[in-house]
Formats: sequence, C-alpha cells, structure tokens
Amino acid sequence: MSRLRFALLHAAHGDENTSRNFRRELDADLAEFDVTDGELPPDHAYDGVVITGSRASVYWDEAWIPPLLDWTAEAHEQGIPMLGVCYGHQAVAEALGGRVAGMDEFEIGYNEIRRRPEAAEDELLAGIDDSFTAFTTHGDAVVDLPAEAELLAENEHGVHAFRAGHAWGVQFHPEYDIATAEEVTEGKRDQIGDERVDAVLADITPANYEAACEVKRLFENFTQYAEEVATENGIEPTATDD
Repeated sequence: MSRLRFALLHAAHGDENTSRNFRRELDADLAEFDVTDGELPPDHAYDGVVITGSRASVYWDEAWIPPLLDWTAEAHEQGIPMLGVCYGHQAVAEALGGRVAGMDEFEIGYNEIRRRPEAAEDELLAGIDDSFTAFTTHGDAVVDLPAEAELLAENEHGVHAFRAGHAWGVQFHPEYDIATAEEVTEGKRDQIGDERVDAVLADITPANYEAACEVKRLFENFTQYAEEVATENGIEPTATDD
C-alpha cells in the first residue's frame, strides 16, 4: 500500500515549530494549508485530516474560522479520519455541534491526564497508560461535547480527549518537543506572569519530556486507523508531491 495522504490544516499563524513537529510525527504525505490565511483544501480527497493548535479561539470573530469549521463538518460527514490537537480539538468539537469557552485558569506545562475507564479500547489511545503525562497550554476548553461524542480522557481542567465517529480531538500537545515547549512557555509571560512561566520552564526537563513521549504513540495509532478505513472503503492511498 502506498503512503497515506493527509491534509494538515495549519492554524498556528505560520509557526515553523508546528510544521516541523507534525511532519516529524506523522508517517504520511502531508498537504499543508495555512487556514489562518484562508487556505483550505479544494476537496476532501484525503486519507486523513489533522488540525493543529493556534493562538486563536474558535469563537473569535475572524474571517478564516467559519470556513474552517464548515470544511471540518463536511469532512466528518464524509467519514474521513480526523485528528484535532489543542485548537484543532476545539475546532472539531465546535464543527460537530459542541461548545468551547474560556477557562478560569490557564493550563500550561507537563500535566497528568486520565483516560476514562469506558475508553479503554479506544484505537487512538491504544498502548498509552490509563494515566499519562502530556504538555498542555490552553486558556479555552470544550465545555459541551458534540451529541455523538464520547469522552475519552480528562483532568481537573476538563476535557482532554474525545471521539466522534472517525474524528478525535486531544486538548494536549503530543507533538511538542522540548524546544517548542520552552518557546511557547516564554511567550506566555504577559498572559500568566513571570513567576508562573519560570516555574513551568524549570519543569521542562528531559525526564518529563521522556515521560510525555508516551503519547506520541497516538500519531502511529491514528495513521494505522486511517489506513484501515481506506482499506475498508476499497481506497488505495496514493502519494503525491504536495
């Protein structure tokens, strides 16, 4: 079977860390679209879709957001495997009828997340411990899941993973490397203050990063799932030069 072809919907306003991290973790040919600049795939002819993080909120009044949500809803209706990360997680939730709102307290740093017992057999989280460490950075959260969605993982800050059919959302950042975690944290000084930023930076250690690498397994799981869906649908994935 040829390599899978994924649409990477880049919502991070051109941030190079985002492209580097997802291209490192996803074993597929990626067609990348800068959705904040109004770029969207012309069709849904992909084996999978990945929506990245962003400094934006899905409820902001910005011209690029409604078309992204509409495209995401259409991709879901067509049964295309989809993975949303952080902002992407929130975008998938909103597109499928859920609701996102601002949080009382910003969550940032390496934090513990717990899988729900009823999600033990979920394909995306297969091979990941029931309690796992991941880097988080968000001031919004999914407060109402789509009607069809199943809650997969959470912590005291709220929803951290859900599934709706072939679509998943994860609030945490499985793609981050140490350099990205440090850079993102440094950029939060005006938002959360020097003391908290310094505390989070001190916690970005090789040991914590190694612990968080466990959740990178979900990229392999998502790719395998997309391949299985393509096979079931009688579709032969075809690599392109995108």
